Amino acid sequence: MQNIMEKIKAKDPDQREFHQAVGEVVATVKPVLDAHPEYRFQKILERLVEPERVIIFRVPWLDDRGEPQINRGFRIQMNSAIGPYKGGLRFHPSVNLSILKFLAFEQVFKNALTSLPLGGGKGGADFDPKGKSDAEVMRFCQSFMVELFRHIGADTDVPAGDIGVGAREIGFLFGMYKRLRNEFTGVLTGKSLNWGGSLIRPEATGYGCVYFAAEMLATRNQTLQGKTCLVSGSGNVAQFTVEKLIALGAKPVTLSDSSGTIYDDAGITAEKLAFVKTLKNIRRGRIQEYAQAYPQAVYTPVDPAHLSNPLWAHPADCAFPCATQNEINVQDARHLVAGGVRLVAEGANMPTAPEAIDVLHDAGALFAPGKAANAGGVAVSGLEMSQNSMRLHWPREEVESRLQTIMKNIHKNCTAAAERYGAPGNYLVGANIAGFIKVVDAMLDQGLV
Repeated sequence: MQNIMEKIKAKDPDQREFHQAVGEVVATVKPVLDAHPEYRFQKILERLVEPERVIIFRVPWLDDRGEPQINRGFRIQMNSAIGPYKGGLRFHPSVNLSILKFLAFEQVFKNALTSLPLGGGKGGADFDPKGKSDAEVMRFCQSFMVELFRHIGADTDVPAGDIGVGAREIGFLFGMYKRLRNEFTGVLTGKSLNWGGSLIRPEATGYGCVYFAAEMLATRNQTLQGKTCLVSGSGNVAQFTVEKLIALGAKPVTLSDSSGTIYDDAGITAEKLAFVKTLKNIRRGRIQEYAQAYPQAVYTPVDPAHLSNPLWAHPADCAFPCATQNEINVQDARHLVAGGVRLVAEGANMPTAPEAIDVLHDAGALFAPGKAANAGGVAVSGLEMSQNSMRLHWPREEVESRLQTIMKNIHKNCTAAAERYGAPGNYLVGANIAGFIKVVDAMLDQGLV
């Protein structure tokens, strides 16, 4: 196992996020490899960590001043053993090969856990939609799709949204794909309802994360009713995590963005959440305005000199990191434990550093990794693909019922795998092993390809 990690680091020495994601899986699947020597003989880990295809391309576009701009686009097609590549597109200045490879690697196991026939991939560009006009975003998306369309399709690779890619961007991308291919297919998910989208898709990641947390609490004969919850982020995942927490009787008290955090001791209500949705989704403003609208809330600006995030230092019962990778470090984890948090469910991808996870486990807290807890988004994307294939549109109740069932089954499979391989109650081990076994068995069935 150590040899595998050394080879990965030697081959791609600068890809720290990818190393972290692979290291987490490698550290937990050793019991499976010991029980199945054929996996080692077939070098299954070495095959898993190598993407099937990496596509990098130039994205030229004109800004509103008529000045040419150049960005870099990516698509990582990681693994297609159990279905077409599936994973989001991220538009953010931080996007690079390491981040997208880590996200694609995580996506492979996440998609396997849903039980739907979906492979894993990820893509995006180092383009920042913040501060851009609709016309600039449209021109960028169209230029991006002029290259991407060659590599995707309803039976090949089905992208979705991620950070920086919402309904607006999906619409522009789909429009250009349709024009280039002269076909109307379910090649992108997260589409608007009136042209092929699915009900519950915007809500799915946040709702699913809360449903998973509820299943975890049920193992300790508890519910979310009355629980105080910390939520980071203020985008799609955070908004709908808060919405479902409110519906289940919990009290969310925090939100954040790249500029700072707000803490509302009275609780974020449905009315306050509606303000946040307008602020972030329509006006594209900063979370600081929440404290201006609701003066009882405390706003804390980001301080780069701080070694920890003040959001995680507030007393609470549960925490839902929904912003970005590695947002909870060791000090943050200690603050969570000291503040009474006994459950952490990841709404974002890999938001908790490995050492921080150890702190939470040592304290006896329940910890749900993103590949299990936030799988609701890709699950409903899969349901959107099914509806597109059948030319059907399921009612809201049916989609949400299917989402709940999928999250319950993921929880069941994670707990069963952890129990079987000697780590009862460890959702990180259970999620990694359950997803790993499904993918590698499919790979072996299909030969050395």
